[in-house]
Amino acid sequence: MNRRKFLKTATSIGAVSAAGSTIEVLGQVQAPPRPAAASPRLDIHTHYYTQTFFQKVSDSGGQFAFGKDPKGQTIITYNGARFFGITPPMTDVAKRIEDMDRVGIDTEVVSLSTPNVFFADEKGQPEVAKLMNDAYAELIAKYPKRFKGFASIPMDAPDAALNELHRAINTLKLNGVILLSNIRGANLTDTRYRPFFQEANRMKLTIFLHPMLPVASEPFKEYVLGPIIGFPFDTTLAVARMCYAGMFKDFPDIKWIIGHAGGAIPFLMERLDSGYRDFAETKEKLDQLPSFYFRKLYYDCVTFNPYNLHMLRDEMGTDHMLMGSDYPHLLGSIEKSVSSIEALAIPQVEKARILGGNALAILNNI
Repeated sequence: MNRRKFLKTATSIGAVSAAGSTIEVLGQVQAPPRPAAASPRLDIHTHYYTQTFFQKVSDSGGQFAFGKDPKGQTIITYNGARFFGITPPMTDVAKRIEDMDRVGIDTEVVSLSTPNVFFADEKGQPEVAKLMNDAYAELIAKYPKRFKGFASIPMDAPDAALNELHRAINTLKLNGVILLSNIRGANLTDTRYRPFFQEANRMKLTIFLHPMLPVASEPFKEYVLGPIIGFPFDTTLAVARMCYAGMFKDFPDIKWIIGHAGGAIPFLMERLDSGYRDFAETKEKLDQLPSFYFRKLYYDCVTFNPYNLHMLRDEMGTDHMLMGSDYPHLLGSIEKSVSSIEALAIPQVEKARILGGNALAILNNI
């Protein structure tokens, strides 16, 4: 059976694991029995919020506004473009643990998604970052085996950014940092952020790169195109820019996790290499093809498509892939985060790396 036929078969019958097929109960995927010695399963891409955080976003006004979608769900918009729909598990720890147990996930790494702390200006960001990093530390202290966390950083307040980085990693013992693909419209290559990345490199920091809506949000206002198309678009733009700007070369000890399977980076990797070969501007800060640096990054598997996951494996290798669900956001899937990996036609040892082994190897404070 060729790979295409296998993948279609595997997808049609559900996930297959070493322990057997998944079980569907009342329309929900139930985790199959796992051997006692099975490798831990760690979801690298999940988001957790507090009611206080939502209130601060609501009170901020400006570009961010709360509203209702046609079904009555509470949403957040950015300059009129929807990018966020609030779901109950975002603030409900008991529900999160119930869902983790149902699908067989041992540990979630929680992080603060878009807009992170960047709905606030440079004066307000430190307070919000401290509030949420403390909340994550308290959650982890209460459930040390079930949760890990990525810290949020007030990037527009340079001194506070370094202080919060040290406090989050050295004192709170969080497991890395989350940054957005743009920060209030600024590129991560902006020189004002360079001292932060210098220190991050010294600390061998793990950084999860999560998308933000593109600065020009107008084209993404219809059909919820912001999270559907805008997010992977902005991720791709940010990673390509950072590569050509020499950030991956200059800071080789930062362990980058790129959300949503890297956006379009794996698909466009040859084109980005061709740009390096053809255009002098792309060579100014690089001494290797972009693909050399892209293969050093890590990619979550929040695509769930077997063909995309096999391409990611072929281009980057399973030692640079991490399980992720984007739980509990609507475009994510806690069920598919596990089943899409278990269904792949690859050796079990590779699945174990993706499901948890790789994450445990690169997170800080593990």
